Amino acid sequence: MKIVFRTDSSLTIGSGHLMRCITLGDELRRRGAEVSFICRDHFGNLIYLLEEKGFPVVPLNGETEGHRLDDTVHSSWLGVSWEADAAQTIAVLNKNKPDWLIVDHYAIDKLWEKKLRPYAEKIMVIDDLADRHHDCDLLLDQNMYYEMETRYDKLVPNACKKLVGPKYALLRPEFAIARKSLRQRDGQVKRVLVFFGGVDQFNETEKALNALVKMDNRQFDVDVVVGSANPNKLQIQIICATHAGFNYHCQIDYLARLMADADLAIGAGGVATWERCAVGLPSIVIAVANNQKELAKTGALHGLLFYLGEANNASSDRLLHVLKFCQYSYDTLRFYSDNCLSAVDGKGTKRVVNYLLYPPISIRRASIKDCDSVYDWRNNEETRQYIFNTEPIQLETHRKWYIETINNPNRVLLIGEIDNKPVGVLRYDINNDIALISVYLVPGGHRKGIGSHLICCGSRWVRDNYPHVRAINAEIFSDNIASLRAFESAGYKEHHLIFQEVLQ
Repeated sequence: MKIVFRTDSSLTIGSGHLMRCITLGDELRRRGAEVSFICRDHFGNLIYLLEEKGFPVVPLNGETEGHRLDDTVHSSWLGVSWEADAAQTIAVLNKNKPDWLIVDHYAIDKLWEKKLRPYAEKIMVIDDLADRHHDCDLLLDQNMYYEMETRYDKLVPNACKKLVGPKYALLRPEFAIARKSLRQRDGQVKRVLVFFGGVDQFNETEKALNALVKMDNRQFDVDVVVGSANPNKLQIQIICATHAGFNYHCQIDYLARLMADADLAIGAGGVATWERCAVGLPSIVIAVANNQKELAKTGALHGLLFYLGEANNASSDRLLHVLKFCQYSYDTLRFYSDNCLSAVDGKGTKRVVNYLLYPPISIRRASIKDCDSVYDWRNNEETRQYIFNTEPIQLETHRKWYIETINNPNRVLLIGEIDNKPVGVLRYDINNDIALISVYLVPGGHRKGIGSHLICCGSRWVRDNYPHVRAINAEIFSDNIASLRAFESAGYKEHHLIFQEVLQ
C-alpha cells in the first residue's frame, strides 16, 4: 500500500504536525506500507528528521508571501496560494497514485482536497480546529472536546469516517512500552519535567525555569527538554548549567522515559498532553496556540491537568503559585495521575493504522442461511486450534445449537464481512450489562491485524445496538499469543485471572 503525507513544519507552524505524521508513518511502514512525504521548505523546517528516518521526502520551494484560503485563518502558513500548492503536489504525485493521501495542515481545506481527488484513491485529514470544510474519506481529531462526536458533522461528507478523541492519539510506541512498567505514583513531587515542544516559539521554557529557580526549599530535580530548532536553546542550557538539579536535554529519543520518571510536568497542549496522560503524568499546561485552549480547558475539567491559561497571561509568578500548590497536594496528584491513565492507553496509532490498512468491515446478524457455513468454518482445523473445545462437532449437533443460538435473546451471533465476503464470526453472550465475546476468523489466511480490526468493529456494533452493555469480557488461553495480541490491539485490558483445577 502506498501512502503520501502532505504536512509542514516551521518556526511559525511548529513541529507538532510533522511529528505526529512521523509517528503514524513509522507504524504504517512497520506494517508494510510504502510511505513518503511532501513538505514545503519553510524557514525552521524539520525535513531533516524525515531524511534521518529514511522517509522519501519531496521538498517544495519555500515562500514567504501569505495567501488567504477564503476565510481559513491559517492560510498564510501554506506560503503560497492553495492553487499553487495543489498544482505542485499533483506534479509530485503525477501518475503514481497513492492509496491514501494524508493531509495534516491548518491551511488546507476542501478546495485543495477536491483538486487532489483524482490523484489519490482516498484522502485522510488530521485536524483539531473544526474551523473549515473538508472533502475527505477519513478524519482524525485526537483531542478531547465536548460534543467530540458531532463537531465535524457539517464540515465533512456524510460518508466520511470520523476518528475522534484521545483513544486515537498518535503516540510513539515507547509510550505504550513505558506504560507497562510504570511505578505507582504516590503524589510526591520528586522530579519535574519541562517540555514545550520542539520549537517553543514564545520561549515558555525559560518562563518555566524562572519560576522553578525561585522556589524556596525545592525538593525535586528538573529535566528540561528542548528541540534542535528551539532558537533559545543556548540560553536555556546556560540556566540549567548554573542551577543545581537542573538537567538539560536537546532533541532526545527518550522523552517517554523522562515522562514516566517525572511526577509533574510543565508544558504546552497538543499531542504532548496525550503523551503525558499515557504514562499517568499530571501537568501544568500553558496554551501556546489557539487550538490548545479548548483542549486544555476540557482536560482541566476532566482532572487531567492544571490549566494556567494562554501564554501571554501565564506569568512566572502565577506558575510559581501553582507549583507550590502541587508540591504538597499528594492526593490531588494521585487522582490526576489515575485520570490520565484512564484517558489514554497508548494504542491510538495502531487503531488509526488498522483503519488505513484494512477495508471497512461490515457487521450483520447471522441468519439461518449461514448455519452450514458457520459449521464448516468452526470445524476447520485452523479454527479449532485456537478455541476452547478443539474437538470436531457433528453437523446435527451444530444445527440444533445454531437454531437455539439465533433464537436466544441473550446471545448474539454476528458475521463480519469485507466487500460482502465473510472474514470472521463473533458471538456475544449478554448477562445484564456485561457481554462475553467469542471470535474466530474465517479460515483461509488474512492480513496481519485483521483480528483486532474485527473485534473493534464488533464492539462498535454492540455499543450501537445494546447501549446498556458497559463492558465486554474475553476469555483467552494464556498461551494463545495471537489472540492475546489481537484483543490488546483492540483496546482490551487484562482485568482478572481465572484459576482452574481439572478434576480427574
